[in-house]
Amino acid sequence: MSKEDKIEIEGVVIKTLPWWVFEVKLPDNFGWGWIIIRAYISWKMRKNFINLIEWDSVLVELTPYDLSKWRIVFRKK
Repeated sequence: MSKEDKIEIEGVVIKTLPWWVFEVKLPDNFGWGWIIIRAYISWKMRKNFINLIEWDSVLVELTPYDLSKWRIVFRKK
């Protein structure tokens, strides 16, 4: 799978859950407001001890092969 196959969306962390799972608020392009998803943190972020708190801006990644698994890959400053 190449990097071009992945879908990346910018969102905001609104809640932290156990086991490196976070609720992320994504903008809705249809004008309905916001979409709230659950995403887990990527292994590289765990390995480098990058912590996330509420209201952090993050980049969320989705593969077209499994549309139910969201992964947080980058924390924006």
